[in-house]
Amino acid sequence: MEINKKILMPSKETRQERFGRTLSFISISAIVVLVALILYFIISKGISTFTDNHVNLWDFISRQDWSPSTIGKDGKPEVGALPMIVTSFSVTFLSALLATPFAISAGIYMTVIGPKKSRGFLQTVIELLVGIPSVVYGFIGLTIIVPIVRTLFGGTGFGILSATLVLFVMVLPTITSLTVDSLNAVPKHLSEASLALGATRWQTIYKVILRSATPGILTAIIFGMARAFGEALAVQMVIGNAILMPKNLITPSSTLTSQLTTGIGNTVMGTLGNNALWSLALVLLLMSLFFNILVKLIGKRGKF
Repeated sequence: MEINKKILMPSKETRQERFGRTLSFISISAIVVLVALILYFIISKGISTFTDNHVNLWDFISRQDWSPSTIGKDGKPEVGALPMIVTSFSVTFLSALLATPFAISAGIYMTVIGPKKSRGFLQTVIELLVGIPSVVYGFIGLTIIVPIVRTLFGGTGFGILSATLVLFVMVLPTITSLTVDSLNAVPKHLSEASLALGATRWQTIYKVILRSATPGILTAIIFGMARAFGEALAVQMVIGNAILMPKNLITPSSTLTSQLTTGIGNTVMGTLGNNALWSLALVLLLMSLFFNILVKLIGKRGKF
């Protein structure tokens, strides 16, 4: 009986496995609950503008006047978020468009062309750029980029162009790192076969390596755009924070994140002004979900 009892008793490894499974389940459950609570909180606060204050959704995303405490001539509160939405998309796309060629070029050099010492040096530089706080980028933009833009193009120096240049430096390490990973993931036998068939190194890079890594590079660009879209502090310091529809790249403007950071501390919870800012946060959340879904779709396409 004692022998049977000992045989049927769970071993130390079995108990450790059960403990690990339980701990993993608790951790995953806590993460799911936390994410669900965040989504519920932002969504419930974000829709209050439309459910409690009865603001028209189309007016919110299409009008250009933003002054929640003011009633317009039509008797409706001025909560038009279009200038901030347009500016956010402008700085996001322009910074990604500017950073992508540099990131791909650096990725090709680090994976195909450059010697090992140069690759290690560039990797160190990229990691250093990733670790610099946003406020440092914003301060550098405020003291260097804004005066240069003012001197070259006129105006105050604040605007989409300055924000684009700051975000370009901020998203460049993200896009470059993910691009390097995508290029390294291309099977070596593809490039070797291309070279064996008589293709030059540049033909192999362009027609074999880059095409095979295209889904990964697109994913890197999307991640960079998500970083740029959600950046607040650095953009706030160089964009001017004027809630105006941008007419060009050198006029002061405001993004969703810059308006959130400057306005959330000056409103009272439950008021229209506070609810309108939470609606801006809801727009940011929806865009983040859109970027994540886009990354998943691109990743699935790359597997086929």
